[in-house]
Order: sequence, then structure tokens, then C-alpha cells
Amino acid sequence: MIDWSAFVVVALVSLFSAAALVSVYSLGLRLVTLEGRSTARAAAGYACFVVCALGVLYGIYLIVPGLHG
Repeated sequence: MIDWSAFVVVALVSLFSAAALVSVYSLGLRLVTLEGRSTARAAAGYACFVVCALGVLYGIYLIVPGLHG
């Protein structure tokens, strides 16, 4: 039998996570590509990229059972 409440929770968390990662990546692109770049703006853009990479790596960690030890 399908546990529909768990299915809905997983679907909503997946949708929210994907939207959040895309938004942070878009913000990082915007900060890096603006004309008249300042050092702080570029650093914030690269920090957005690092947050995205960490989010993707955490998702892979959750999916692959061999990584859990």
C-alpha cells in the first residue's frame, strides 16, 4: 500500500529544494555577471555557487545508501 502522506511530503520537499537551489544559483549568476563588479559582490556570487554545490552534494548523500556508513 502507498503511504500517500509520505509521498506528498517527499514531493513538496523535492519541489521546494529544487526551487531554492535554482533561485540561489540564479542569484549567484546575477551577482557575478553585473557590470562594475565589486569584490564583495563577486564573493557573494561565488558563495551562492558554493551553497548550491553543497545542496547538491547533500542530496546525493541522502539518495546513495552506501554513503551513510
